[in-house]
Amino acid sequence: MKIGSISEELTSEKRISLTPELSKKYLDLDIEIFINKNYGIHLGFYDNDYKEKGVQILEDVNEVINNSNSLLQVNLPHTNYITKLKENTSLIGIFNPYGNKEKINLLLKKKINIFSLDLLPRIAKAQSMDVLSSQANLAGYKAVIESFNEFEKVIPMMMTAAGTIPAAKVLVIGAGVAGLQAIATAKRLGAIVFATDVRQASKEQVESLGGKFLSVEGAEDLETKEGYAKETSEDFKLKQKKLLSDTLKKMDIVICTALIPGKKAPRIINEDMFKGIQAGTIVFDLAVEHGGNSAYSEIDKIVNKNGIKIIGYKNILNKLPLSATKLYSKNLYNFFFNLYDKENKNLNINLKDEIINKTFIQNKNT
Repeated sequence: MKIGSISEELTSEKRISLTPELSKKYLDLDIEIFINKNYGIHLGFYDNDYKEKGVQILEDVNEVINNSNSLLQVNLPHTNYITKLKENTSLIGIFNPYGNKEKINLLLKKKINIFSLDLLPRIAKAQSMDVLSSQANLAGYKAVIESFNEFEKVIPMMMTAAGTIPAAKVLVIGAGVAGLQAIATAKRLGAIVFATDVRQASKEQVESLGGKFLSVEGAEDLETKEGYAKETSEDFKLKQKKLLSDTLKKMDIVICTALIPGKKAPRIINEDMFKGIQAGTIVFDLAVEHGGNSAYSEIDKIVNKNGIKIIGYKNILNKLPLSATKLYSKNLYNFFFNLYDKENKNLNINLKDEIINKTFIQNKNT
């Protein structure tokens, strides 16, 4: 078995799939590993760090592709590299099949085995492989830190002889993994935290972290059996709009994290709502890459709208690439280990395994 990993496009992705530490685990399975020169140098992982573990360093990306029958990546490779993949090569990573249909179809025509970890089922066995959770956890944390950095007041309540400064009020929209970490981080830093989610089951989680849950009637019906949020009805949207419009007038910082798997992010804060938001408020839109939860949010820009700053980063994990890589590479190894047949030293695409079945992309899924 020969696996490889090629450099990501560093202008948009600083995470990598293989650390020297995790490479040793693959090698212990009697697997050969190939990477291109300077693969992890931007994260402080030098070629010698990999060589010492037994990884083979090749001159360029094309050599890695030619020598590997499986590739471990973060994102889909550039089209130039896709065209060079050999038939029956396996490709494992986070590939957003709903947003990358053209590339996915090209790969399927070339008879490439594609495993996309963003399709993992939410079951106990898959927890150690759950890249969405590990990465969203970091994203929620960093969204708060970035927002607080832009906020031009102190966060915790401060009492002085000259007077008292009240604590900042933070609203977190969406109480999934990213939202819950945002709540915990904001609370630890002294903010008063509110949160809203269409899933009534998240109320207890929000309150356990010290946040106040803002509930909309009918929320209990808006959760899928997998634990994700459903798309809401028009009636629910009207109720949510009224609740949010009233709440936003009192907030200092708003963290938007709401996503619906396989669909465009719901627009939750519209243009009219901005009329009631006070100048100086920060709106951080973690969903900007998927269409955005907030009006006016733009990818990789801080938009100033009447004194309100709307922030959106395409890949906020580029601000925490080392931490994100360490978690991602472990998730990836755990997935690979479940897929790997140690006896025959190849990948066993057993579609009776729910994890493999859900992540394996076939023509019917595109």
